[in-house]
Amino acid sequence: MDIEKLKYDENGLIPAIIQDAQSKEVLTLAYMNKTSLQKSLETKQTWFFSRSRQELWHKGETSGNTQDIVDITFDCDKDALLVRVNPSGPACHTGEYSCFSGIKNETEEASHNRFAVLEELERVIAKREVERPEGAYTTYLFEKGIDKILKKVGEEASEVIIAAKNRDISELEWETADLFYHVFVMLREQGVGLDRILQVLEKRHHEKSQFARREEN
Repeated sequence: MDIEKLKYDENGLIPAIIQDAQSKEVLTLAYMNKTSLQKSLETKQTWFFSRSRQELWHKGETSGNTQDIVDITFDCDKDALLVRVNPSGPACHTGEYSCFSGIKNETEEASHNRFAVLEELERVIAKREVERPEGAYTTYLFEKGIDKILKKVGEEASEVIIAAKNRDISELEWETADLFYHVFVMLREQGVGLDRILQVLEKRHHEKSQFARREEN
């Protein structure tokens, strides 16, 4: 990235939208100057410029809630940045996962689709993973680690099989929901977003469609 070609405001700043690379949740809006952007690129962690203190600051330097950068892109006008990160703690100074937590997006609600609950599940699990609220089952799983998470995935997969074999539809629905939840926890722990799984499915579908067309010809 050529930081000299970006368009900064009269104070030498450029807005940076910070986004969770997995859940796609917008975490915060901050500002960078050339120096903080350069340090972000070099260290692979977010550095910003504080307009109130008029100084550089490294996100998580005192709190430990750092943000590991996945990539940085800019918009068509080159006057705004999108920084995708893997957060190691809350983004907001209030201790919330996102500075926008709790704010309902009416546009998103209006465009509700039948799979929206999966996106919400991914978002909630991401929030739990960084905030670690005491007493939450998701917190328990992340603190126990990957072995415990994988054990639960295996247990729930077995329950799904048993419910299907018994043709117990109600139990099948319940156990499949449990399996989905634990798989999403596993994906978060592994750093794999739902969008990457969907991309694989889309790629497979595209390849099979091409193969079918070739067979027909």
